[in-house]
Amino acid sequence: MKTRNTPVTTLIKNYTNKKSGKVSEARNEIRRRFDYLDWKDQKKILLSFLDSGKTDRNWAYTKLLDYWDKSFEPKVKELWEQLHEQRCSWAVLRYFPTEYIIQNEDSFTEERDYYFICLRLAMNKDYAIDKSRLSITDYLSVLYHTRRTISYSEAMDCLFDVVQDKCVNGFAFVDIHDFEETARDEVCTPLQFREIRLATYYLNKLECFSAVNDFEDWNEKVRNAIINSPGYTPSIKEQQMALKSGYCDEMLDLTRKCAYHLLDKKYRHPSDSVMFLE
Repeated sequence: MKTRNTPVTTLIKNYTNKKSGKVSEARNEIRRRFDYLDWKDQKKILLSFLDSGKTDRNWAYTKLLDYWDKSFEPKVKELWEQLHEQRCSWAVLRYFPTEYIIQNEDSFTEERDYYFICLRLAMNKDYAIDKSRLSITDYLSVLYHTRRTISYSEAMDCLFDVVQDKCVNGFAFVDIHDFEETARDEVCTPLQFREIRLATYYLNKLECFSAVNDFEDWNEKVRNAIINSPGYTPSIKEQQMALKSGYCDEMLDLTRKCAYHLLDKKYRHPSDSVMFLE
């Protein structure tokens, strides 16, 4: 309890003096208090942690997202250009001038960096979004957050491309959105896929209501196909009744089969390997 009464200036001093023998103790207490300290102390702490080892730098990078100040830019720029650490890129992409991001776009190589680049640069309507570098839901998110629009046909392509991917590559219970909320019976339909739910959320935000409505109609056809399928056996029904949450594997495979059979030909690819459809 002794450190809890130590002035923050002393804690910072003990932390920065690597020979104090109190670095670990000071670090832990600084982290515990950080969110409740004065801004001037928070700035000193963040700069001290940025000058420290990787673990402490990563902690500071995360805090910078909520406690950014222009004065941090030179130090963060120095660290980014020297080390290219992933968490450092978060602050760079969110707060650095767009000119810097444009000039250094090729330096951001982590999987989701391009999504955050688009959130900054696509506000300029002349910026061409490379859709191939984004997941479908990230692409729709970018359109919404950068105040762009989407056509009916492209919206339908987005939805059915997700369905095609899930049918061919498979999905599991973890891919289902809020089972307790959406699954009031034993039948799983594409609208219960997490990615489809998120896609329809953004399409509604983009006011592409007709595409969402037409997809919902198609989804009902899938549901009816499942219910009327020879594969919807008493065994599957019994398994579903026995489960308090989730779907049995047989139900998931039946959903894939019925959904794939109802896809328009344009969404089926010669390379599709769907052995479960035999």
